Amino acid sequence: MHSIRNASVADIPLIRELTFTVWPQTYSHLLSKEQLDYMLDMMYSPASLEKQIDEGAQFIIVYENETPAGFASYQEIKPSVYKLNKLYILQTQQGKGTGKLTINHIISKIKPKGATALQLQVNRKNKAQHFYKKMGFEIIEEADFDIGNGYQMNDYVMEKKL
Repeated sequence: MHSIRNASVADIPLIRELTFTVWPQTYSHLLSKEQLDYMLDMMYSPASLEKQIDEGAQFIIVYENETPAGFASYQEIKPSVYKLNKLYILQTQQGKGTGKLTINHIISKIKPKGATALQLQVNRKNKAQHFYKKMGFEIIEEADFDIGNGYQMNDYVMEKKL
């Protein structure tokens, strides 16, 4: 039985714990350890997470029974367009419908607010893009982002019309 609840600043330690479990499993074969460490610090330090929440990112925690199974964050990036900033599900939960449930939950929250599209960025080598395609997302752009320290994020921007 899955459940989802909104997260707050008080959940930052849990979000970090989930991140430090999921990220190495997801990215260690795509990114150098140095880039992984840099990005984790840049995007998941307590200060960075607090800033993201303060700037309007809604974090949610996904549970299987009472055990945290993953998290996501989303926010409006322009009128009627929302961005799925993060979706990370523990490897032990993948293939159980947890990611699909999470995306459908987010859509159910943003559609009543007038959302017409949900966008995301995914590393061009990340196999998660196949999951997103199954969920109805389409690649709308190939984009490279300079994230500092000599590192780039080489992503697809994907969008699902709502």
